[in-house]
Amino acid sequence: MTKYFAKLGLNNKVIKIHLVHDNCALTEEAGIEYLNKSHNYPFWVQTFKDNSQRKKYARKRDTYDEDRDAFISPQPYKSWTLNEDTCRWEAPVARPDDGTPYKWNEETTSWVLV
Repeated sequence: MTKYFAKLGLNNKVIKIHLVHDNCALTEEAGIEYLNKSHNYPFWVQTFKDNSQRKKYARKRDTYDEDRDAFISPQPYKSWTLNEDTCRWEAPVARPDDGTPYKWNEETTSWVLV
């Protein structure tokens, strides 16, 4: 089995995701210690493919928020706000749920047909 760890850079930005086998990482602490030694780099946080912890699986360019213990994606549009419960960005207007594809138009702050 494999565990995944986010390598954090400046301002806790995710630089890369590393895989560590269970024999080197029975716990998060053991995985971080293993990565510290093997990469000579100190800033790691475990991430979970099943989104069971830290709100979501980390991706490159996400930020790890220590206070929320969550990975947060970059804000997609200036008008979108962060949902404090889910730590995901939300449009100021809900996307229509009619089975039709839409994309966000920041200029009009509305969903438009694709």
